[in-house]
Formats: sequence, C-alpha cells, structure tokens
Amino acid sequence: MVSVGRNAQGTPFPEPEGFGSGLVDDAARRDAALPDFDWAVLPEGVVSGEFAVPSGTLATISAGDPGKPRVVLIPGATGSKEDFILMLPELAAAGYFVLSCDIAGQYESARAGPENLVPPRRRYDYELFRDDLLAMLDAEEGAVHVVGYSFAAIVVQLAFAQRPEKFRSLTLISCPPEPGQSFRGLRLAGWFSRWVNSRVGTALMIWGIRRNVARVAPKRLRFVKSRFAFTRRASVIDIISLMKRTPDLRRVLAASTLPKLVAVGEHDLWPLALHRDFAQSIGARIAVYRGGHSPSETSPYQISRDLIALFDATVSA
Repeated sequence: MVSVGRNAQGTPFPEPEGFGSGLVDDAARRDAALPDFDWAVLPEGVVSGEFAVPSGTLATISAGDPGKPRVVLIPGATGSKEDFILMLPELAAAGYFVLSCDIAGQYESARAGPENLVPPRRRYDYELFRDDLLAMLDAEEGAVHVVGYSFAAIVVQLAFAQRPEKFRSLTLISCPPEPGQSFRGLRLAGWFSRWVNSRVGTALMIWGIRRNVARVAPKRLRFVKSRFAFTRRASVIDIISLMKRTPDLRRVLAASTLPKLVAVGEHDLWPLALHRDFAQSIGARIAVYRGGHSPSETSPYQISRDLIALFDATVSA
C-alpha cells in the first residue's frame, strides 16, 4: 500500500506501481515464504569488512561492484548490519554497490565510542552518529542512496541537513514520526514514557526483545539475543535519551526535491496515522508493509523491490 507525497512545490509525485504490500507479486510471495534461517551466516556474494570513522572502527558487510552507484543501509539501536542481510543481494543484483554497518557501540562495532573522538567525549550523541555516517558517505565522490532504520532514520536526517549534496535519495524505515519526545506517540507505552528514564526504558526494551514480544522465529531470536553479549548497554541508554530529544527537520526535508520514501510496517510501534502525517510533512512517498517495526526483516524482498524502483527513478530523472 502506498500513499502519494508532494514535492516542495506542492506537486503530487506520480503513484509508483507496487510500492508497499498492495501488490501480490513475486516479491510478496517470497516474503510470505521466508524460512527461519541463521542470520549470522552471510549469503553468497556478501562480504564482511571494516570502516574507520571518527568514533573508531565499524564492522561492515557489503555486496556488489564497488564501481556501481552506492547504497548505504544503517541499522538502529540494538540492531546490526545483518538486519539488511536479505536485501543486500537483491540490491547488488540490480546494479548497486551496497554497504551496511553496525553503528558505534552496537554488536561488532561495540568498541567504537565517544572516548575515541578528538577530543574525547563522555556520551554517545547525535553528532557522533552523524559524523560517522558522513565519513562513510565521503569515502567516495558523488551522492549516495541512504537508508536509515528506526533511530538511524533520525541520524540520516541530521546528515542530510549537514551535507545534502551527498544524498541521491533518502529512505526512512520505521522512523520515529514525531519530533521532541518521540516515545510519546507509541501505541502501548506512549502515555507513561515521559516518566520513564533512559536506563529504565533501555531495560524494558531489552526485556521485551529477550522475551520475544515481537514473536520472531527461533533462529532469528537466537541471533538477536546473541548481539547483547557485544552491544554496550551505555550506547543503548544514550540512544534512548537522544530519542527523547528528536530534532525537527521536517521543513529541511520538505524543502528538498530529493526522492524520499517512508517505509513502515502496518503494526509498527507508532500508529500509521503518525507515519502518514510525517511522510506528508516532508513530501515523501509512504509504503506500508505487513508486519511490525522491522520490515527489512519481515518484508525484505518487497522493500528491495521498492528501493530499486526509487533508485532507478533517480537515474531516469
């Protein structure tokens, strides 16, 4: 299902065929038939690596020809590069070089942190994550297709506001749809989130993941739990604190004619009405997929299909 956004001049974008879950095609059938598998095993053609950024060294995975147009996929808090593992081969096969990473403090990038900055800082802050991303975008000349998931969707907005010339398109997956205290609009916990500090909020979130509140498959759950042995609890606490101070960049994004997509599961943490309002406010298309907060996990082939259509459209333009 897709809603049509408007550009900075108020002109509607043409409705693209097959965005979201509205079309029953091969991508939808592949998503419906997804097996439970070991998320720690890289698919054929996907390779691991490292990338030096201001906060330290980030663990990466990549696929495709480095000479092709670049796509950077950034995961959120308690996540990792493997959250996009089924998407990398799809995007690479479509003619793109695709790179994903664990953000600072998370999983195999746990050693990256504020103490490595010059001068050192005490906490993970927005500038740390933004500058790490900008370092990745600056690795090569030219603009990049950038995809941010959940907390990272905030980070990529900050990077765009700082360096818009480095962006070829912008996709925000499960992005917190409201500025300020972004948890206030949550379906279940929004009403009391203002009284919960970041440490308690982190503990509740990790408890929910360990208890499998989202009801993910056994092998996926085993991998998700295994990441907690590496991820710094301090980084998650700081991220939760940051999400209570989400910057308002809607006017900056709305003023840009950059192709923008908001992608979200129909049972996301935030109500769809908030996501639709957010997409409209920034002049973005919105694609809605079956599932919850992790459509890159539950609808990877449909999202890949829609990203390829978005990327290819920028070439035509």
